[in-house]
Amino acid sequence: MKTKQNKKQPPAEIIFSVEESPEGGFEAHALGHSIFTQADTVEELRAMVQDAVRCHFDDADRPRVIRLHWVKDEVLPA
Repeated sequence: MKTKQNKKQPPAEIIFSVEESPEGGFEAHALGHSIFTQADTVEELRAMVQDAVRCHFDDADRPRVIRLHWVKDEVLPA
C-alpha cells in the first residue's frame, strides 16, 4: 500500500500591519511572525518588506503574496 507524503504547503500570504512612524517614515510588523522593518518612503518600505520576508523564510516555505494592511489613526477634537 502506498502512503502519500504530506508536504507542508507554504502559507498563501503573509500580512503586515503598516503605520506611520512617530519619527517619520513607516513601520511594518508581520502578523503571526517575528518580522519588523521600517523605511522612509512607501516605495522603500515595499522593498524592505520583500527583503525581510526573503530573509525570514526558506524558498520552500515562503508565502506567495505579501499583503500590506495600512493602519492610520485620526484624532478629532470632541
